[in-house]
Amino acid sequence: MIHHLRSGRDDQAEAALAVIAAAEADVILLLDVDWDLDGVGLAALAARLEEMGQSYPYRIALRPNSGTPSGFDLDGNGTDHEARDALGYGWFTGDSGLALLSRLPIGDVRDLSATLWADRPDAANLMPEGAHAVVPLATTAQWVVPIRMGETEITLVTMAAGTPVFDGPEDRNGLRNREELAFVAELVADAAAPLVLGRANLDPERGEGHLEAIRALLEHPKLRDPRPERPGGGLETVAWNGPGHMRVDYVLPPRIAQVAGSGVIWPEDGSALAQAVAEAGSGRLVWVDLSVP
Repeated sequence: MIHHLRSGRDDQAEAALAVIAAAEADVILLLDVDWDLDGVGLAALAARLEEMGQSYPYRIALRPNSGTPSGFDLDGNGTDHEARDALGYGWFTGDSGLALLSRLPIGDVRDLSATLWADRPDAANLMPEGAHAVVPLATTAQWVVPIRMGETEITLVTMAAGTPVFDGPEDRNGLRNREELAFVAELVADAAAPLVLGRANLDPERGEGHLEAIRALLEHPKLRDPRPERPGGGLETVAWNGPGHMRVDYVLPPRIAQVAGSGVIWPEDGSALAQAVAEAGSGRLVWVDLSVP
């Protein structure tokens, strides 16, 4: 990732940078950003965006669970060193982490990524003996980040739930996804002005998984769902091969905020931005403009 960012020669990386720059966000959460101990990757990302006119002086990238070895054969296939045996799916420590970039000052971050899955319902029969004390609930990471907007402190609650598929009849991934989203809902309930942003990996209307988990967030009394649409209509945020177009990424502002606009960057007009969106990957960038008291 660092080589691609610094060289400027990787088509997908350049496309992703173009989409991020086009959003001109004050605060943006990025997924699938590899983490490294010294923050070199995050610094390279921020430097490229600054070259494109988008400066983010406040940044967070903490070590994710994804790719961190668990030491256990979590998927029961006889080995304990594959991607599905990590604390969260990934091939190496720091694989596909989160990065938060902000123009607004960030307060003290609560990193709840180590919260154990075993403390949640239905976890007891889904892990081998001994793994209960090791495996976290968060597939990638779970952060609570205070950000001040004018006179109002907004509490960002990140969301990066694992996929509810690629398991067996035990529904291991589906139940973990459900509990990750339930934990997000609990963090929302504890915050005065919560704003949820990230990927739930669940569409409220179709697909596998426990759809009631994302519906509970969309209907939470402390949140509002601005229902961002792509050009031409539709709430979808991803274009996957097989499952097709689905809504799996969300920005859910607090009830106290007024929504001035929202959307999904998904142009289909043959423009340079449309080409960048297509080349950047299967996901699409979701945005919401807010005003607060």
